[in-house]
Amino acid sequence: MNTARDNANSIHPLLAALRDFDAANVQTALKQHMTPDAVVHMCHPFGDLSADTFYDSCFAPLAKAIPDLERRDTILVSGQTPEGNDWIGCCGSYIGTFAAPFLDIPPTGHLAHMRFHEFYRIVDGLVVEVQAIWDIPELMMQANAWPMAPSLGREWHTPGPITQDGLTDATGQTERAQYCQNQVLNMLTALTRHPAEPVEAMELERFWHPKMTWYGPAGIGTARGIAGFRHWHQIPFLNAMPDRGQFPDETTFHFFAEGDYVAVTGWPDMVQTVTGSGWMGIAPNGQKIEMRSIDFWRLDGGKIRENWVLVDLLDVYRQLGVDVFARLREFNKARNMSALNFPVGDSA
Repeated sequence: MNTARDNANSIHPLLAALRDFDAANVQTALKQHMTPDAVVHMCHPFGDLSADTFYDSCFAPLAKAIPDLERRDTILVSGQTPEGNDWIGCCGSYIGTFAAPFLDIPPTGHLAHMRFHEFYRIVDGLVVEVQAIWDIPELMMQANAWPMAPSLGREWHTPGPITQDGLTDATGQTERAQYCQNQVLNMLTALTRHPAEPVEAMELERFWHPKMTWYGPAGIGTARGIAGFRHWHQIPFLNAMPDRGQFPDETTFHFFAEGDYVAVTGWPDMVQTVTGSGWMGIAPNGQKIEMRSIDFWRLDGGKIRENWVLVDLLDVYRQLGVDVFARLREFNKARNMSALNFPVGDSA
């Protein structure tokens, strides 16, 4: 039986191929490390894919837009869920020269970065399921092409862990991992107590480090400290969707941990109703929505110091009847959408 680290090692050739990104090598690695019937759950607009359409649907257009594409992993967490499934979670950014349109986002000719959270479920050393979110709005913002409301938080190139140990093998720290996972689960339970109970019921100071940083997705942005987290994310979120956390039978969670890191994915892992004051500039319509979120937490001294969060915000807009890509095309129709005609990367 493969251990968590065996599983992590099994996809290292795939991650290495994506890092240096040669089209033929990536296609070969995907075929070698995914079962033919693997299911790929990608963020909007890609949707659900099969193993044999994964490359052509996602990676091929990205590599065409960014000819010198490379991948930078900053966190890799491997572990087993309470249900007995083996998962690997990867966090990092795709970077390179944005030289041709991608999903109707106009190219900039400059270095661009797009954060990813990709989770792989492993059986007998092979990938049988993928759940992944690419932060496409982040790329829109770098192209000055984001057509929706501005973020409340800070937009920037999200860093890796302060400790620079996100890729370290910590599978032997089983007791530590279980403790960290329990802390995160307790924190999430406490969050659902409000607004039915006073805000103090969430016990934020109990679970979050005084110097915490919440690295939210583009469209929400990064928040620093408990005060920043509340101002730039939590208060607007709760005002818009006060019934979040009240539909546990309609959500799915895959929790696992390694050392000081805890990871979760779900498709979806949140269900709530957009009421109150609306959210992200969208008027409230009383519609119940699903939300896909993929998270990584790093604990420091028993408290959460860093939290990397990606949410499939484009799918949220879709459910609320807003076609962000149609708006993108309208917003940018006076811009040149041709591929840029100058050398890229190391070309002469």
